[in-house]
Amino acid sequence: MKIAFLSGKGGTGKTLCAVNLASVSLKSVYVDCDIEEPNGHLFFKPLQVKSENVEVFIPNIDKSLCDGCRKCVDFCRFNALGFVQNHVVIFPNICHSCGGCALVCPKHAIADVSKIIGTIEDGIAQEIRVISGFLELGQESGVPIIKKIMNKIMLIQDFVLIDCPPGSSCATVESIQSADFCVLVAEPTIFGAHNLEMVHELVKTLQKLCGVILNKTNGFYDPSEEYCHKHKIPIMGKISYDEMLGEINSEALIAVRENIKYQKMFEEILNNIIEEVRHETTIDS
Repeated sequence: MKIAFLSGKGGTGKTLCAVNLASVSLKSVYVDCDIEEPNGHLFFKPLQVKSENVEVFIPNIDKSLCDGCRKCVDFCRFNALGFVQNHVVIFPNICHSCGGCALVCPKHAIADVSKIIGTIEDGIAQEIRVISGFLELGQESGVPIIKKIMNKIMLIQDFVLIDCPPGSSCATVESIQSADFCVLVAEPTIFGAHNLEMVHELVKTLQKLCGVILNKTNGFYDPSEEYCHKHKIPIMGKISYDEMLGEINSEALIAVRENIKYQKMFEEILNNIIEEVRHETTIDS
């Protein structure tokens, strides 16, 4: 079973939920796809870490062969190629490494060269496997890193929890492609409800089953909870505003290992998620 955790913005508690739910599972794999700011590894502190580079290929022009036909420039829908002073110019930061420019070049003047955009680390923390993606500073897109992570976990049979990038970008879309269920983490504010709506529209478009965890609830009016009721989204659990929980999290400690009350709370949320997935799967079958 693969569970993806999403939020409309950073700071809602997405990683808090994913890390603690992974920790109360008997055997699980925690996958950090928030490649611009991955921090799940700070909680788990995995050992026996293996690291691998992620490379993409960008075009290189052999000026001695190029005759300036501009077929490559016209082909590139991402505008990563231009024609300036009778020469093809490459803008590598917006190149999507599709390789199409090399295919359409009649003079075979374009060859691909490799470029490292990030790394993937794979380690063990107690019985939890921790896989994290890291995007190099200055790189425009980390989608190739997420694609490589998704290929890595495709055949894993254990319980997999995917910590997605915030928002609804291409990176988020890629990270939930293989998910069986999406957990949307939301805050109890008007802005929180707006962000919840944004990621809810995304998972609906991708036809993914979903539920919501309401974080930092305070007993007052909750626009995010109202959105859930209006759109009939099941609520997997509520996490009350708790200064102690915030302090534990800020110290990069795993709450379920620090206090039995948090262990019981996240076990209940995990059971709710599993039951909801089973229920929806039974209905579909």
